Amino acid sequence: MRRLSSAKKTINVVKELDAFPKVQESYVATSAFGGSVSLIVFILMALLSISEFFVYQSTWMKYEYKVDSDFTSKLKIKIDITVAMKCDRVGADVLDIAGAVAASKELKYDPVNFEPSTKKKMWYHVLQQIQHRLREEHSLQDVLFKSALKGSFSDPSPQSDGDSISESPNACRIHGQVYVNKVAGNFHITLGKPIETIRGHAHYSPLIKQEAASNFSHRIDILAFGNDVPGHINTLDGTEKVTSERNTLFQYFITVVPTKLHTSNISVDMHQFSVTERERVVSNEKTSDGVSGIFIKYKLSPLMVKVSEEQMPLSVFLVRLCGIVGGLFSTTDLLHRLVGSFVENIYSHFKLVRNRNKEALPN
Repeated sequence: MRRLSSAKKTINVVKELDAFPKVQESYVATSAFGGSVSLIVFILMALLSISEFFVYQSTWMKYEYKVDSDFTSKLKIKIDITVAMKCDRVGADVLDIAGAVAASKELKYDPVNFEPSTKKKMWYHVLQQIQHRLREEHSLQDVLFKSALKGSFSDPSPQSDGDSISESPNACRIHGQVYVNKVAGNFHITLGKPIETIRGHAHYSPLIKQEAASNFSHRIDILAFGNDVPGHINTLDGTEKVTSERNTLFQYFITVVPTKLHTSNISVDMHQFSVTERERVVSNEKTSDGVSGIFIKYKLSPLMVKVSEEQMPLSVFLVRLCGIVGGLFSTTDLLHRLVGSFVENIYSHFKLVRNRNKEALPN
């Protein structure tokens, strides 16, 4: 009996703490208008809850910046460039700001055919469209980080465009990968094979006929810095430059940015880069200096970018969901009361006017 009485006391204490007063059903008045408003509220609540769930499922990219403290490791440069000249007439290598020359033996020279863009594969057209959109809408980089890195895009095949056994190769595909110091440098393709002399680095080309070997039209299939990331589209991938002018100088000024990428699909250290292009014709006049060729001058940014994929926490989602439910009920209840009061006042006004008119009529 004592246990039963103590349980009743506990229940009574809990009842006294009830902050939600109940209204008896006999005091509640229902109406068709109130039912219609309730139905609309339930539909809106369902739609907003579903929309909030999709927001909870989506992710966004968060960018953080810090100083890159790694100066001792080597930087890998992956190269695949096709030049519209025969392989015995051109040479390529990398020269950094400290004077160190990356061994040109690491690069391979394959005779291929160079065809105009109208005969290229559909892969290149799609890639060029993506590159054009990336330069206009930088927010697309977020989409690439989240989706393209799954491997939707792959590296182009090493085969040349319109290659045929019966045709003699008219171009040279220079490809391979070199490891350089993490300092500014210059990768260049120009006339002659690279040699080392007492005075420094040079290209030997005395036996090459200048009028027959000065067309530096080219296509960049791959130019990547750092680790290989399947599906990642670099800034210059798929770039093609075609010129009919001789002794043309193509320059690319590149800023390489170390990037740590962490998403739900991949976690990798990679490198992005921005580029500025310049093209001009080099002549023997005093007003024009320089050497014809393809010069890719790169430098490393001292800042590192950390890109991580963020998602709404479950606690925030629940709070927002409660806000939707409670806010809709409170707002619609307030509107329902205001509209009901307004309609009631209008109805009372017309009723009062009608009664006065009846009283004013003669008996």
